[in-house]
Amino acid sequence: MAATALQVKPSLGGPRELEINDLPYLLEKVEIEENLDDDVYRYEEVSVDDGASEVDEDFRTAFKSLQELEQDQAAQTQTLQIPRSTVVKQPEVVDDFIRNYLVQKGLKKTFDSFQNEWYELERKGILKPEDRTNVPDVYVKNQLLESENHHLRRELDRFKGATTQAKDVHVRLRKERDFHRLQHRRLAQEKNRLLSDIKRMKEHYGSYEPTLRRMKDKYESAMREKMLGEIEREKLSAHLSASIRDRKGTEMSMMEPSAPNSGPNPRQQVEQRLNSSKQQDVTLRSGKSHPNDTEFPADTRTNPLLTQVKSSPAFLVRSGGPRTTNSFKAHDFSIAALALHPRKRVLVTCSDDRTWKMWTLPGGDLVMTGEGHKDWVSSADFHPSGAKLATTSGDWTVKIWDFAQSQCVHTFGDHGAAVWDCSWHWCGDFVASASHDCTAKVWDLNSLRCRNTLRGHADSVNSVQFLAYSNIALTASADKTLSLWDVRNGLCAQTLIGHLHSCNEAVFNLQGTLVASADSFGFIKVWDIRQVRQIHQFDLGPHAANTLTFDPASKFLCVASADGQVKTISLERRETQAVAGHDPAAQAVVLDTNGDYMVTAGDDGVVKVWA
Repeated sequence: MAATALQVKPSLGGPRELEINDLPYLLEKVEIEENLDDDVYRYEEVSVDDGASEVDEDFRTAFKSLQELEQDQAAQTQTLQIPRSTVVKQPEVVDDFIRNYLVQKGLKKTFDSFQNEWYELERKGILKPEDRTNVPDVYVKNQLLESENHHLRRELDRFKGATTQAKDVHVRLRKERDFHRLQHRRLAQEKNRLLSDIKRMKEHYGSYEPTLRRMKDKYESAMREKMLGEIEREKLSAHLSASIRDRKGTEMSMMEPSAPNSGPNPRQQVEQRLNSSKQQDVTLRSGKSHPNDTEFPADTRTNPLLTQVKSSPAFLVRSGGPRTTNSFKAHDFSIAALALHPRKRVLVTCSDDRTWKMWTLPGGDLVMTGEGHKDWVSSADFHPSGAKLATTSGDWTVKIWDFAQSQCVHTFGDHGAAVWDCSWHWCGDFVASASHDCTAKVWDLNSLRCRNTLRGHADSVNSVQFLAYSNIALTASADKTLSLWDVRNGLCAQTLIGHLHSCNEAVFNLQGTLVASADSFGFIKVWDIRQVRQIHQFDLGPHAANTLTFDPASKFLCVASADGQVKTISLERRETQAVAGHDPAAQAVVLDTNGDYMVTAGDDGVVKVWA
């Protein structure tokens, strides 16, 4: 078998080179027997020259492909293995470390001085090589740690400030939440109260329709009567004409002129007196004093009514409470106040129809009607002698009525708003009035002017009452306080504080030792003015307590409530009884000084007598 020889030599700087000898040479000599029994295959003889050329060509092609493959792999390896750059940290020398430190701390002057001295020493050659060595790593690390510590401290301070601010915001939001919660509760209460008021007003306005129908019927009946009267007048005129024609002589005697009156008629006299009193009132108000001013009496007289007090009325003591003995329709509109005559069984009612009326008790017969106010009449009070009456109204005036003359004899109009209440002084020469202008005034009936103005309340003054046989006046105001005044000098002697809502009324007991007050949420308070402290409190809410009064023995309180009930309170047993009185609200309640009966009135315009 023939073979060729291969020799491969590696090159130093380039790829491998292939060298093939032109002459063949033997690698191994093998003899093969031709006639073998086991081998039946006949081999053909191949010439050496022809095979060597073909093998040589195939080997070159394979070796070249292998070489190209190795070159491609080497190129890919060189492309993927990119050398990475490394940062070598050079340690700082001493002078650079000091410079960086000074610049970091902001020491500019020190930095300039250091620069000058360092370069001066370097120029002179004084600095040694060991003076310019590198700074140890511990100083650099300390500096880095210090800067990091400083940064963390600033972050800590910033977070502390943010925490404090968040805490303040939390406290403020919590306060706002509590404030809005209280406002919500207050608004809910106001909403409920307004809803009840709206319901009551709707019912009140609904009561106008029957009144309008009655007035329409009255108008139609009046028109019918007028037409009938005109027909009768025409008949009488025709009859008179016929009589005149028949009796001329009688006609001449009847037509003789009568003697003229020598003076003005009574109506003109009344108008002259009113004009003169008004002119006198204007003249007296311009000065600080007047010769007709009345002196206030001394506080030395005892109350003569104390000898008449025996015990509480029987109708208040019994278990069933008071019972209605009589009732009558007094006004078509709401009744705001009641007043009892000091000596007779006579009652005065004040109404929103701008009138007051006088009735007999217990029958309920109408005695007289007072007209003259231009707005609703809010209260009335009898003169201690019973001969005069004082009334107040929403037209800002106080009127004095004389029963002997059957007319209004004077009008006080110095208030700046509606007047709610009035009270006579026990001597009968002074009247006190309470007004929505936050003041109470004391009027002199002799000089017809305001003697004192009681200023001190911050809101409307809703009631005023004189203490019997003294110069002390009690006022109740919407600013939730009660005040005791000395009317001689107009100074406040004592203020009682304790109500949380507007005070509607305050009254003395007959002995002058206790004061009872009622507010707009139904709370009743009893005060001992000798000790100037509260001794009782009763919750009759949520409806307002409009008016109240003591019984003669000062053991019971009678209250007119906005829910339409009349309530009695036992001060000894601290028990409360309620009876249905008026619809929708009871506005006024009064007790006879002898304790024989009780009278109430309300929005329905009905007066009820209880016994």
